Amino acid sequence: MTTIKTVLKKLKTMAKPENLKGMAKFGIAIENRLGVSVPDMRKLAKEIGKNHSLAIELWKTNISEAMILASMIDEHDKLTEKQMDDWVKDFNSWDVCDQVCMNLFEKSPSAYKKITEWSKRKEEFVKRAAYALIACIAWHDKKAKDDIFTGLFSIIKYGATDERNFVKKAVNWALRNIGKRNPALNKSAIKLAEEIEKINSKIAKRIASDAIRELSCREL
Repeated sequence: MTTIKTVLKKLKTMAKPENLKGMAKFGIAIENRLGVSVPDMRKLAKEIGKNHSLAIELWKTNISEAMILASMIDEHDKLTEKQMDDWVKDFNSWDVCDQVCMNLFEKSPSAYKKITEWSKRKEEFVKRAAYALIACIAWHDKKAKDDIFTGLFSIIKYGATDERNFVKKAVNWALRNIGKRNPALNKSAIKLAEEIEKINSKIAKRIASDAIRELSCREL
């Protein structure tokens, strides 16, 4: 049986501390981080298999790679709203936020509820999680109806004036990913971007112009 001790030992043998300096240049928090690559974490996650109780233990270590690994091996049918709210408060780096949203949170029936709740929060990475979730769902859920995403437009518009780096980038990401789904949403996303561009905010205008530029030249 895989134990927390054996998993942490494996992670440490895969560690490459020399990579931390480069990671920091991309805005990744390197405190409590080993320097393990995502592909290596995915390989380890496949070896371990799904294990909810182990995921909970890994998360509590506060080691970035262990937390990301936890999101890879957790069982989404055992994921509760409380766990989502507890984990999101521990996000301290954009990559941990995005990986957890991508690997686990987007699979929860509560994902859309959390998007609404977290978009109103003040904490930078909690708010980022709301928009990262939109981006991830738009990217991965091929069966989601268009009106689900147009229903999130007010949340995207609301976040477009947040000047904090990790929030504004996630808002941009969410808007662009929606616009890449199909021709109808491409048109709707561009229209939303044009509305955002009219807001008296440098950040909003930058997000809008970037989205318009990318989505206008995209063939779907």
